Amino acid sequence: MKTLKFFFSLFILTLLLQSQQCPVKYNLSGGRNFADTVTVSVMPFVNSAPLAKATLTQTFADALRDELQKTKLTFVPSGGDLNYEGTITGYAITPVSIQAGGDNNASSNRLTITINVKYTDALDEKLNFDAPFSRYADYPSTQNLSAVEDQLIKDITDQIVQDVLNRSINAW
Repeated sequence: MKTLKFFFSLFILTLLLQSQQCPVKYNLSGGRNFADTVTVSVMPFVNSAPLAKATLTQTFADALRDELQKTKLTFVPSGGDLNYEGTITGYAITPVSIQAGGDNNASSNRLTITINVKYTDALDEKLNFDAPFSRYADYPSTQNLSAVEDQLIKDITDQIVQDVLNRSINAW
């Protein structure tokens, strides 16, 4: 009986030691835990949406970097184990709801931003993707877009960043 316990303990110890050598681990919540040696790069995003604010590409890349800095990943200029790049493909303002009274004026407008993200994971190629992410925010039509645009962009990019990270880092 003692021999069986010894071999079982040895087996468990071996598994634990081997698991410490793996650069990527999964936890019970479905997210990934990375070793300190895993690198990440965020390449410049390209703007192909004709109406998008010129600073949107930098705003999105900075928001993505800010969230990634909360992890223990190490940043490199390019060619990281995890790599993000992409294109701003959509930036549209549309009326959302029409006011009553027959004058056909919108009571609110919607800013929708679409960003196509290409994620490359050298550690687990099954997680690679090239996909669009789209979010929107509404604002009253009584407000001028230029007065609320910066805050709307921040809110929308924060949501898209979370979507991208959930799909890549959290592996959902």
